[in-house]
Amino acid sequence: MQNILVVEDFEPFREFVCSIVMAAIPAANVCETADGLEAVSLARELPFDLITLDIGLPGLNGLQVARRILTFAPESRILFVSQDSSRNVTREALSLGAAGYVHKTDAGKELARAIAAAVRNTVFVSTTCHDA
Repeated sequence: MQNILVVEDFEPFREFVCSIVMAAIPAANVCETADGLEAVSLARELPFDLITLDIGLPGLNGLQVARRILTFAPESRILFVSQDSSRNVTREALSLGAAGYVHKTDAGKELARAIAAAVRNTVFVSTTCHDA
């Protein structure tokens, strides 16, 4: 069974991401949080195979969360799911070793594919962030 952490501060979108994750990986143990600091704390308690991570979070932003988690859990795959589609942010996220970057407007059609890519240990970048 895979452990998945969904980190998103907007509850309706977090529920959407959880539903996509559960459809893509039916036997997954899915945890969720709305806060960056809590995400780091949860990741210290339980090894997560995949973490979907927003950039704009309370506590710590998603890039800070990824940096911290990857220092003590480098085997965790991080998939950013964010509204930010700027080249600099996308490049920074990928330079951290992220499994991918999905723009929220593309999540409906691309998130399941991005999750599958992360599970296969390949990188996925959203169409909206294509130039990153």
